[in-house]
Amino acid sequence: MEHNTLELQKYIVPGKRVHLIGIGGVSMRPLGLVLQGMGLIVSGSDMNSSVSTDELIAKGIRVEIGHRAENVDGCDCIIRTAAVHNDNPEIARARALGIPVFERAQAWGIIMRAYKNAVCISGTHGKTTTTSMVAHILMAARMDPTVMIGGFLPLLQAGHRVGEGDTILLESCEYCDSFLNFFPTLAVVLNIEADHLDYFKDLADVEKSFRAFAELSTGGILANGDDVNTVETLAGLNAVTFGFGKENRIQAANVSEDWRSFDVVCDGETYCHLELAVYGQHNAANALAAAATAWMMKIPGDVVESGLATFTGAGRRLEFKGTYNGADVYDDYAHHPGELAATIKAVGTMGYKRIIFAFQPHTYTRTKALFDDFVAELKKPDIVVLAEIYAARERNTVGISSKDLLDRLDGGYYCATLPEVTQKLQELAQPGDIILTVGAGDIYRAGEAMLNQK
Repeated sequence: MEHNTLELQKYIVPGKRVHLIGIGGVSMRPLGLVLQGMGLIVSGSDMNSSVSTDELIAKGIRVEIGHRAENVDGCDCIIRTAAVHNDNPEIARARALGIPVFERAQAWGIIMRAYKNAVCISGTHGKTTTTSMVAHILMAARMDPTVMIGGFLPLLQAGHRVGEGDTILLESCEYCDSFLNFFPTLAVVLNIEADHLDYFKDLADVEKSFRAFAELSTGGILANGDDVNTVETLAGLNAVTFGFGKENRIQAANVSEDWRSFDVVCDGETYCHLELAVYGQHNAANALAAAATAWMMKIPGDVVESGLATFTGAGRRLEFKGTYNGADVYDDYAHHPGELAATIKAVGTMGYKRIIFAFQPHTYTRTKALFDDFVAELKKPDIVVLAEIYAARERNTVGISSKDLLDRLDGGYYCATLPEVTQKLQELAQPGDIILTVGAGDIYRAGEAMLNQK
């Protein structure tokens, strides 16, 4: 049994030693750096070395590669990622020694209690991009925010920032009910779909979690009024809604055909005019959510305009990587059918001759639970290259493979390893193509390897 979030307060003080299990993760790495900046002695462990662990070591944090019981000796408390289970030898050792164990989200929850404004961006899709957009706005407003994003933001040259202002901005994930450990003053809900079905029973269970998250907010709820699941989930909570529909308090008006230019109208008055550097209706919706967040925070509209004008995308969100044999290579983090649909739709407006889609499914349970939806989306690109499923935190107990997806498609290619993906993409690339490496695992390495070999 985990310790109560508020118990962690007495350990988040200068001089205490905290050990992070899974410290190389996208949320754990910035957590370690933030805690170090607060004066704590930080150590950690991870299964594999990576750019992330190298960065931590370079900044003076002791990182052990591999999980061993002795790694936790001498620490005051443990913080673990949700992917680290009770059979981990470091968890077992900590419990034997009476060292308290906390979840990553609990640590972020304690940290945000020190801020006047705690803005938490949630949703099945779009969290990283919208949080990144809000970060651009807060930086343009010179609010000196503390930021935690589940990805890389070029503006910050990192996925996090430690500021000295009174605002903290966090990408807030529903997996394992993590965001229920937070203390938001503004809770933003972008959309709600069935996902993480290795933890949640079904869509209703997901919706229950999002409602509980919204109810935690002490200063307001901002929600996508165009998303039926979100509206139904938050019924009766007096949320301020945004969207393209006329029933929303915050709307987009005069939208351009390519979704990159529109006015933001709040309570019937024009708040700002946005000119975006990113493609797709989904990014227009993300930008509208970011502008709505700024309006709720009383940030001037001209600051929103200037902040979003400089946003060119977060890392691994339709990120341009280079050109190979005349084909443009992009990388995208999409790993849910809804995200694949948005990415494919956005790319369709970019004017390429062929869309070559190299997809690596993420987790066996998600692939099995949403199998038919994945098949429907994978039929849309001109050419599909399927990498084997990225296991992440799972073992293949459901007996599924990317080959099963390929069997339901009209054509395409299956590659058991990433080097095979790289080779196949090299064979396929032609001038005028767009090549997309897509997935939440390490599929990006296939595209990078191709570009490094040109």
